[in-house]
Amino acid sequence: MEFSLPLCGFSLRFSLAGFHGIYALIAVFMWAVSLLFTPRYFRGHGHRGRYLFFTLLTFAATGGVFLSADLSSAFLFFEIMSFASYPWVAQEETPEALRAAGTYLAVAVFGGMVTLMGLFWLHSLAGTLSFSGLAAWAASLPDRSVLYGPALLAFTGFAAKAGVFPLHIWLPKAHPVAPAPASALLSGILTKTGVFGMVVLSSGLFYHEEAVGFFLLALAGATMLLGAVMAVFSTDLKHTLACSSMSQIGFILTGLACSLLLGGENALAARGTFLHMVNHSLIKLDLFLCAGAVFMNAHSLDLTRLRGFGRKKPFLHFCFLMGYLGIIGLPLGNGYLSKSLLHEAILEAAAELPGTGGIWLSLYEKLFLFSGGLTAAYMTKLYLCLFWFRNRDRETQDRWDACRHYLSPASALALGIAALPLPLLGLLPDRTARPLAEAAMPFFRGAALPGGIAWFSGENLLGAAISLGIGAAVCLLVHRTLVRRGVYLNRWPAWLDLESAVYRPLCVRILPAVGEAAAQLCNHLAENRLTLIWIPRAASCLARGLESFLENPFCLRSIPAAAFALCRGLERCADGLVLLLRHSLFRAEKVKDYSLPLSEKANLTLGEAWNHLSPGRDHVAMLISRKKEAEKAGLFLSRSVSFGLLLLALGLLIFLIFLLSVPS
Repeated sequence: MEFSLPLCGFSLRFSLAGFHGIYALIAVFMWAVSLLFTPRYFRGHGHRGRYLFFTLLTFAATGGVFLSADLSSAFLFFEIMSFASYPWVAQEETPEALRAAGTYLAVAVFGGMVTLMGLFWLHSLAGTLSFSGLAAWAASLPDRSVLYGPALLAFTGFAAKAGVFPLHIWLPKAHPVAPAPASALLSGILTKTGVFGMVVLSSGLFYHEEAVGFFLLALAGATMLLGAVMAVFSTDLKHTLACSSMSQIGFILTGLACSLLLGGENALAARGTFLHMVNHSLIKLDLFLCAGAVFMNAHSLDLTRLRGFGRKKPFLHFCFLMGYLGIIGLPLGNGYLSKSLLHEAILEAAAELPGTGGIWLSLYEKLFLFSGGLTAAYMTKLYLCLFWFRNRDRETQDRWDACRHYLSPASALALGIAALPLPLLGLLPDRTARPLAEAAMPFFRGAALPGGIAWFSGENLLGAAISLGIGAAVCLLVHRTLVRRGVYLNRWPAWLDLESAVYRPLCVRILPAVGEAAAQLCNHLAENRLTLIWIPRAASCLARGLESFLENPFCLRSIPAAAFALCRGLERCADGLVLLLRHSLFRAEKVKDYSLPLSEKANLTLGEAWNHLSPGRDHVAMLISRKKEAEKAGLFLSRSVSFGLLLLALGLLIFLIFLLSVPS
């Protein structure tokens, strides 16, 4: 079902079918749960009204993105959403929050402008930005290389919002400083608007295009692995979950890449991509709200201080456990379903593609399983820290154990509602997950799947076991190397921070320095003696020399006379050559009389006949002279003002007759 709304000369197009309606409902669910959790979290905080206003504005814009049926409508709501969500990041107004908010805004503005250029370029080529129109146009192109430039520009802004490497710099810093309800929405739903745009461009323009598939696979691998490694090293609760979001976006992008590589055989890849989007949204809603419950009681996110906080809190333990089991890919968890489909898609693509492509995909499968193991490692680190280990300070642990009323009824209800869908999706996949995936497949251009899905096949269980085994080994290594007597050590190298090492120096120092140097060079060139004095003098002298040369007698008389004589000589040579050829090579039996023009032949014949009838006068000369006098009179008349006025009057008369004849 599609409909449009007119706005400022163009139409906003919306669709409620399939994926659009499903993700709009997920957005409604997540905003409702987040707002239910908000009052308890903001007790004692300032600017609560500002937060609620921009939360509702962001909700409207996010819903507009998911319901859009063309890229112009999606881009409009996408930009509104980016600016409306900026106050979330800056809400606390601390130096860290304002710095992270500046990064978030800079990436949003840069990505939006680049995407806008790409959309203008696409529209100039295709004549439309509707999803179906772009897909049909791209399929009919004989030369698909024309798509790469505009698609890459449009892809950039969506990838930045999703947190894809190397445009991920805002994500690990914005989530920790934002309020927990906002972090849940930033991670769970706003990043999916970026995935939404990437799916439209990839599936719509590059369906079954191997080169684009491997390009996306490279981005997916870097994003997936880097996010997981950063989360393993992190010592901050929400920062760990933020890096986890980056890694899980890499998993989603893996499914999208495999969907392009497999083309008409992408049934598992497309379903795995969609289900991992849904699972990640719901899991991060649950986990970030759990982190919010911890923060609003402990007022800290440092793992060393939070150690042992949830030991005697069974309800919080259960809610966190549902998200933990889902995201690590444990069988019967909802995350296991989508990760198994993605794993099968990688194996299927490796078997389908011959030669080097299959070899690279086989290696990528090992990276996929290793990244899944890292996911299990960092989530197990959080789970053990909060709910199993004791705090090294006994007084702090006693205070955590005595904290019984850590949730209000509304916030407890919000946590329970957030955790409830996770086991339902994992335990009843054929009744919950698969119908949702089938409804979304037209948007992903997913192939039909005639049979059932073997969710718990031996291959899927083996892949999950390998990842969990890697996770156990890495978790043991982390606790031996990164934890000392209950203190979590931050060993992440500062020079690996792309924002501080590359982007900020580039934008704050290097580019301004280059611009200043260019401006000074231009100023120096414009103000030196050569530019101000000698170049104008040289130009003036050159102009005067040309003027004197052109005005002397030689140029005014001799050169034109010589040119005229040369032309006359060439003309006579050509005439002589023609006569010579006519009298020698091209002899004519009868020479025609060209002494009079053809128009005078009639006068000559008539005059000679008249001479026979009335001799004594030269009637031929008389007729020719009268004709010439008539021609002179007509020429005089046609050049006179009276003749022009006569024509003007005639034209006005014809126009007046036309006006009178037209019915009123």
